[in-house]
Amino acid sequence: MYLDHYGLNEAPFRITPHTDFFFPGAKRGATVDALLYAITHDDGIVKVSGEVGSGKTTVCRVLMERLPERVVVIYLSNPSLSREDILHAIVEELGISTAAMRTSAVLRSLQEHLIKLHGEGRQAVVLIDEAHAMAVETLEEIRLLSNLESDRHNLLQLVLFGQPELNQILARPEMRQLKERITHNFTLEPLTLPDIATYLTFRMRAAGYRGPDIFSGAAIKLIASASQGLTRRINILADKSLQAAFTENTHQVTRRHVRSVIRSSAFGPDPQSRARIWARLAGFTLAAIFLIGALSVLWPKHRSPATAPRAPTPSPADAIAVQPPAAKPSAAASPTDIGSATPPASAVTPSLASPPVPLPSPAPPPFSGKLAKLGSQTRARIEATRNWLAEVPDQHWFIQLLGADASSADEIENFVDATIRATGAAQVHVYVANVVGNQRIGVIYGDYPSREAALAALAQLPEPLRALKPFPRMVKWLR
Repeated sequence: MYLDHYGLNEAPFRITPHTDFFFPGAKRGATVDALLYAITHDDGIVKVSGEVGSGKTTVCRVLMERLPERVVVIYLSNPSLSREDILHAIVEELGISTAAMRTSAVLRSLQEHLIKLHGEGRQAVVLIDEAHAMAVETLEEIRLLSNLESDRHNLLQLVLFGQPELNQILARPEMRQLKERITHNFTLEPLTLPDIATYLTFRMRAAGYRGPDIFSGAAIKLIASASQGLTRRINILADKSLQAAFTENTHQVTRRHVRSVIRSSAFGPDPQSRARIWARLAGFTLAAIFLIGALSVLWPKHRSPATAPRAPTPSPADAIAVQPPAAKPSAAASPTDIGSATPPASAVTPSLASPPVPLPSPAPPPFSGKLAKLGSQTRARIEATRNWLAEVPDQHWFIQLLGADASSADEIENFVDATIRATGAAQVHVYVANVVGNQRIGVIYGDYPSREAALAALAQLPEPLRALKPFPRMVKWLR
């Protein structure tokens, strides 16, 4: 209804896949190019993973359009297929008549057809969407289909698209053979803040808009925070924000418009997404008490006690909220930033309906304001973390343990103290950020070369720490 108001030819932020609006930024275009090469030059299975709403289906549709004509594409989007169903679905897409045939005969007919295609210089590729939701038996059938080969080449190229849960499934011992067949792994990361600004402009221009940028900088930051860098959420928030500005007869989308949209959108934890199952802890005090007590009892000899004195345990009235982020962070920030894709918790326990805050701005000079009240161990770890960040590669990973308001210095010191007692000081890092003018502290753990290594280390953390639902993050998102 706002098309004429903004001079648009069509809606710019539809949530259904639209290949004409494909955004090549945020490595999406490079991923499609790499997929094209992998499919046409390799014999292994290809895997593409990404969170819900990260654009997997759009990438799949663009890939289908750009594959050369010699490639016969079979697209399967139904994850409920059984191992027998998936075989029949493939032969039906290829136009092979298999009426009343046994499974062995169907498989033989498929192989003969693929050999014929190969002899004609053609290739068959199966694009399997929602692979994470498939039964293990069906995934095993996919592995067996990859065995169909000629003297020198595989006859059937397979590409799996799925949520990160697919990686967990493939990590199971019984899935080892399928995992070893995967020769290319691609991940669709959430969009960063600069990516989102470019994305909004790109979609508006693709829809016919020719004026100055409509979304203000503050509005973009809030969209980035609330969307967690996921394109589907970005589209929903941008579309509704355009409507909100239209109802006020203005051509500028401001932070106020986005905030009102966030309240009505009710974006919350997605129980189906592995990266967003972290529960919100209502009070930090109980968690801190539990940590300090449990770590002292269960791991008294794991590490030598920290020498710095522990601050008094806070009262329930002073409790702060620990809110582990719901998705992998997306926006690159300064070296002392808290994850920008994460709506941080406030100094007091927020209601679940509180709107996310925008991405953090660069932190002020150290140990001024609220930071001056931080405990000695917290300060020491902040200094050590600055040195660590100056040397650690961008592609390394760490484990996010805590995000808290800097005014709760005693509670943070207790948490750092307890964590050091359980794990040792060398692996505990602390950083500072400004979030909407509010100084906040992040406590992180470890340094790992890959996400898989970070997840493996996370599984070995003491139970009280794992109870806080920590999650892996990449170092580059702190810069």
